[in-house]
Amino acid sequence: MTDDKLNLSKLKGKIVAIDGPAGSGKSTTARLLAARLGFTYLDTGAMYRAVTWYALKSGIDPAAGDKLGEMASTMPLEFTTKAEVNRVLVGEHDVTTDIRSPEVTLHVSEVSAHKSVRKAMVARQQQMGKKGSIVAEGRDTTTVVFPQADIKIYLDANTRTRAERRLLDLERMGINSSVEEQEADIIRRDKHDSGRTHSPLTKAEDAHIVDTSNLTIEGQVARIIELIRSVVK
Repeated sequence: MTDDKLNLSKLKGKIVAIDGPAGSGKSTTARLLAARLGFTYLDTGAMYRAVTWYALKSGIDPAAGDKLGEMASTMPLEFTTKAEVNRVLVGEHDVTTDIRSPEVTLHVSEVSAHKSVRKAMVARQQQMGKKGSIVAEGRDTTTVVFPQADIKIYLDANTRTRAERRLLDLERMGINSSVEEQEADIIRRDKHDSGRTHSPLTKAEDAHIVDTSNLTIEGQVARIIELIRSVVK
């Protein structure tokens, strides 16, 4: 561990950006990587989920782009860490679990596809990243939010593996589903995220691709650490 810290100290102030489709392992990997590096973890996907949760709670139609954009730019949203867990707060409400509900998952792709919403969120994300020393993850983090990122990673995995991971997450929250339902939902979200007009999910040309289908979370982190070592001399 000492050698890791010594070799990675040159990363201080830099940005590590991770993109990839739903269920590829971005969130957990980015969180653990940030902890290893002593960086701030920026979960851009959670921000879009928070917007979706707030819209549904406020009775705003997921198709109402203008209203959603205005709301996204003004809503109270922040991250905090409690007991080494990244928490998402909307005002005084801890919505960390709520934003992972099936209802939010069903609408988040539609909400996040609006140009007004993405513009508002990207501005907030870029502001958060100005200090550097962050690990940011999402679906357009390497191409739109931080195209100047010092290290870009694209995580991927086959749909079955991603569906099984999603199912485990839901089971931990006490939500019943099936791997078939989750696989169908992932295919739907992939099509929506890759085909949207504004900030579609794409692989940055200079991103390092990591297939996580047969990797554990620790294996994913180790692979990225290995990549970082090869890039940062």
